[in-house]
Amino acid sequence: MSDLEQKSALRMLSLMAVLLLLLGVAGVMVWPLASEFAATQLAPGLGMRDAAVVSFFLTVVTLVVFAFAAGDGLLGELQFMLAGFFSFFIVMWLLIAWIF
Repeated sequence: MSDLEQKSALRMLSLMAVLLLLLGVAGVMVWPLASEFAATQLAPGLGMRDAAVVSFFLTVVTLVVFAFAAGDGLLGELQFMLAGFFSFFIVMWLLIAWIF
């Protein structure tokens, strides 16, 4: 490896470490809000409207993780991601409304 490639790899590694640290901090900061949401909103049951909101965010997070894990980023196979998004959203929406 050349010196330029090593610097680039080190820069990328440090950027990933900072992003993981920020993700951890965000998770710690969101935990009380998420537990309060679970205690107040999930206890009496969810309707179709609330289930749609939960399903949307769950679907977006899942598909973004899938896109980055595939290595193509968000634009590599956008047509498949959109079809997957809508089908996954409908299934999760109806299942969340049915279960909760």
